[in-house]
Amino acid sequence: MFLEKIEKENDIKQIGKENWDALAQEIREFLIRKISVTGGHLGSNLGAVELTMALHLALNLPEDKIIWDVGHQSYTHKILTGRKDGFESLRQFHGMSGFPKRKESCCDAFETGHSSTSISAGLGLVKARDILGEKNTVVSVLGDGSLTGGMAYEALNNASKLDTNFIVVLNDNNMSISENVGGVSKYLNNIRTATGYLDLKAGIYNALLGTKRGNSTIDKIRRAKSSFKQLVIPGMFFEDMGLTYLGPVDGHDIEAMVKVINEAKRVKGPVLVHVITQKGKGYAPAERHPARFHGAEPFDIETGLPSKPRTIANYTDVFSTVMCKLGQRDEKIVAITAAMPDGTGLKRFRNMYPERFFDVGIAEEHAVTFAAGLAAGGLKPIVAVYSSFLQRAYDQILHDVCLQNLPVVFAVDRAGLVGSDGETHQGIFDFTYLTGIPNMHVCAPKNKWELSDMMKFAVGLEAPIAIRYPRGTAYDGLKEYRAPVELGRAEWIYREWEIALLAVGSMVKTGEQVREQLKSKGYHVSLINARFLKPIDEDVVKEVCREHALIVTMEENVFCGGYGEKVLDCMNRNNLNNSCLNICVPDAYVEHGNVELLKKEIGIDADSIVKRIEDSLKSR
Repeated sequence: MFLEKIEKENDIKQIGKENWDALAQEIREFLIRKISVTGGHLGSNLGAVELTMALHLALNLPEDKIIWDVGHQSYTHKILTGRKDGFESLRQFHGMSGFPKRKESCCDAFETGHSSTSISAGLGLVKARDILGEKNTVVSVLGDGSLTGGMAYEALNNASKLDTNFIVVLNDNNMSISENVGGVSKYLNNIRTATGYLDLKAGIYNALLGTKRGNSTIDKIRRAKSSFKQLVIPGMFFEDMGLTYLGPVDGHDIEAMVKVINEAKRVKGPVLVHVITQKGKGYAPAERHPARFHGAEPFDIETGLPSKPRTIANYTDVFSTVMCKLGQRDEKIVAITAAMPDGTGLKRFRNMYPERFFDVGIAEEHAVTFAAGLAAGGLKPIVAVYSSFLQRAYDQILHDVCLQNLPVVFAVDRAGLVGSDGETHQGIFDFTYLTGIPNMHVCAPKNKWELSDMMKFAVGLEAPIAIRYPRGTAYDGLKEYRAPVELGRAEWIYREWEIALLAVGSMVKTGEQVREQLKSKGYHVSLINARFLKPIDEDVVKEVCREHALIVTMEENVFCGGYGEKVLDCMNRNNLNNSCLNICVPDAYVEHGNVELLKKEIGIDADSIVKRIEDSLKSR
């Protein structure tokens, strides 16, 4: 077992070249075995095994730096830096993260979780290296999907000015950049990166720079060289941006990749290494269904099927069904996603109405402004996006949608705590960043029926609106309470006195549990479904303050800018002096772990809330 010899960074260099393929196979078997139990990102990691091995063989960690774009393909990197024991608790509370974490290892140079950021971060590390006079190598690794994000091109444009080494590895697992045109490309790569060639090139340029007509001669040489390269090199787009292009290279040929990375290290300037890989490599179910195994739940290794098949619809399923019905009723309904047709539930809409479905790639900023354009053109766009990804398009929401008061509907999936993906994916800030924008309306359904009602309400509003709903099973309770949705109006569910629970969205279910516990202890408790975060129902706030001694707000969002803060503001402006207890997520990042466990840890589960209410009543 060669994997047993890997206990810390650089141990891979003790493995002989003849055993590299065997180690790669062991790593794949290890990943499949572990992720089948814990769940996690499988397909992307299986495709990057040899690539990661080659980087570790060619570099010296932690002095050299690897920045993993998104970071969901860093499992092999974790194994090769001595963290294979951490896979027992992968993505579990207080366990190893599924993404790079600087606190986990000095070999994790930069923390990531969102797409298209690695080149910018790498460029920053390069400039820091140069200013400090250090000599280490910096490598940014990103998938071809990340090149659909504009930030990557902004960074490439900036990187083109470099006159020191910076390596960008493009992990292309869909052949979406270009095809290998044969031996000429490989031959030119070898020639252009050979030490003698680089020295000769630098010498000629330096000599010509001091002559009378040196600059014009250099320009002619460059133009002639580029004209020939246009015919034979598939990476001319990158070359024209100012990067040296190497590749394509087989991403599963470790020896070839070690060679090209070492060649790239000799380039004085930015260099892009184009690597071709297969997502899910080495595991047939993942090769056949790469989307399903992108973020896999625990599964049976033999069949690839989930260990615990889902039998109850989740909120994404409900949204999917409603979208198809809306599309059938109104031909002006169009749907936009940022590379997440499956994750956001738009796959069925795409199949039914392909001409009204738009996948813009990993480009949330473009998605929002594109939707604004569709709305300005007379259509009814619905942008389906995860809460933690929508925050990337804040300026576009503010400037392009809300400033013009355009009727764009934001279906904000995975709002609140999402669990195993951790800090970069927890949707606990959307109330805060959305409700501060003029013209924006924000609401949250208590159950699956209300999600359907809110979607129908939203498409007829003729103004920007966000509907935020959680990840996981769609709550089916309280379906007898289905008052029509009215802008800025809350919904009374149980009306008593003494304690008033004002709950938002997913917390209505928790509020029902809290009420049952308090009732069993002899308290009189009202439960109100807030429905709208902007505008909040100030009449309800005033009403509950007249009839209750203690007001309790409940939300799955941070306090700053959240519902509780808005209720307090309403009370202060109206001189309402009732006691108010705010149940919310702390103003902090929340780590990965099971959602129910996280709720208990931060004090927003039913038992914790009951205790806090009783403590508040006693202190009062």
